[in-house]
Order: sequence, then structure tokens, then C-alpha cells
Amino acid sequence: MNIEKFAAQVKDVGGIPVTRLLPQRSRRTVGAWCFLDHIGPAEFGPDDAGMQVGAHPHINLQTFTWMLDGHQWHQDSLGHRQMVSPKQVSLMTAGTGDNRGISHTEQSVEGEKSMHAVQFWIALPLNKEIEPGFDHYEELPQWSKDGVDYIVTTGTFDGHTAPTKQHSPLVGVDINFNDAQTIEVPVHSGWEYGIFVIKGQVQGNDEQVAPEELLVFSETQEGDVIRIQAEAGSHIILIGGEPLPHKTIFWWNFIGDNPESLRKGVADWNNKHPRFGDIDLTGTPLTRLVSPEAPDSLRS
Repeated sequence: MNIEKFAAQVKDVGGIPVTRLLPQRSRRTVGAWCFLDHIGPAEFGPDDAGMQVGAHPHINLQTFTWMLDGHQWHQDSLGHRQMVSPKQVSLMTAGTGDNRGISHTEQSVEGEKSMHAVQFWIALPLNKEIEPGFDHYEELPQWSKDGVDYIVTTGTFDGHTAPTKQHSPLVGVDINFNDAQTIEVPVHSGWEYGIFVIKGQVQGNDEQVAPEELLVFSETQEGDVIRIQAEAGSHIILIGGEPLPHKTIFWWNFIGDNPESLRKGVADWNNKHPRFGDIDLTGTPLTRLVSPEAPDSLRS
């Protein structure tokens, strides 16, 4: 089993500093997980509107929002408006191909002065015809065992299966260590796994991983185990999945398997193509964002 460690890059998203763990230059994906932003924990001043992300598009991916503290409004071009609360998964699917897409906005809840969340993207398998959609999950499997609290956000873990819709095999688990403990995670052969540390001191197969770092396990074989040792008070997220059979490349809020698809997405969005629908921004401080042009250097 191969182990790699990555540090976060600091970005600005809607006026809030976030730490980005995926994609990395040498590691774009963990299974189909292709984006990992840790938002906050952020505290807002009395005149601060918090997160305000205007209308923007996506193609060939799902957004997967996991709130840890505070709330967030999601609104999309399919007509959904949903408040996302802690211990709930908000899953938006952009659909696949050059004729499908979706757009949405993300906002702090008025009056709230803090936000803490993790947002992932999941790359969709481009050999499947997948329609845009939105799903929200308020009830997820959660339990405690030997001083450790678990919530399965997607897939199956330790005999518990989340209802979260998948288009390729994945697992996601939120794990809180109330006590110092060592747990063992059996792996699927050929899958890739990641441990993201939100807080605390953690080791994965004797490799130290600190907050805002991502430990990635690949080249897994049947019988391999990920051994996670954590001090009391540690909080991690475990992700894993089967790698997709195609490359994943990125530009702005788009992913695909070839530059032409991304350039078409840019042109369609900036020209207000109906594939991305529309969101009524009347009465909000939000704007419709403009996509930067993809560079000639963009390669598969």
C-alpha cells in the first residue's frame, strides 16, 4: 500500500478563507472524490454577511456539502432551495456530457455569525448518462463504539449503509474520537482512501498527519488495513472509493476528461446557454459569476 501526505492550500471562497486539500498537483482524485475544501471555522463580524457565493455552474460532477457548525442556504437552477444543517448531506448532481449542467448559489444564513463545513466534489463516470438533480439527506447512520463516534455520509462502513445516492463506489465517514483510540479500517482491493484531519493528532499506519493535512492510501490489496491512531478530541473524515476509468481535469468550476469539454462549458455558461438553467437573484446581494477563459495550455 502506497501512502502520500498533502498540505492544504489557502483559497478565498465567497469572502471566506478556506483550506483546499484536493486537487493537488500530483494527486487529483481519491477514488472519484476530486475536490476537498475545509471552510472555517469562520467567525463573522457584526457587519459581515458571511459566505456569499453568486450563481456559478458545474458540469460532470456532484457537490457534496457536510456542515459541521452553522447553516447554509443552497439554491439551484432546478428550483431547489434548501437550508443545510449540521449532520446533513446536501448532494447536487450536475449531470454528464456536453449538453447537461447545473448552476447554484451558496449563502450564509442571515444573522448567523459562524460557519464550519467541508465541501467535496465527486467526479461522475463519463461513460454513464446522468441527469442533473438535487438530494438532501437529514437521516444518516450514526453510532458510538469504544469511545469513538461515527457518521456514515455515503456508502457502507462497519455494516452501516448511508442512503446517499452514488454513481460509482464510494465511502465517506465522519469520525470523532472522544477517547484516545486505535481503529482499523479494512480496505477494498484497488480502492483509494484518504484521511483528512480537522483537529487533533492522528497517525495513519504510523504516518503522522496533522490538522489541514490529507493522508492518501493507494495501491491497496485484499487484506490491507488502515490503522488509525488518534488522541482524545481528534476529529477526522475518512473518504475512499474506486478510481474512475478516465482522467479528471479541472478548470474553474468545471471538470471533465478533455479540454474541449471544459472550454465548451466556459463558452456555454458565459453565453447563458440554457443547459445551466437560471436562478432569480432579485433581492439578493448575489451576482452571476463569469467564468475565466481556459488557457491554451490546458491538457488532459
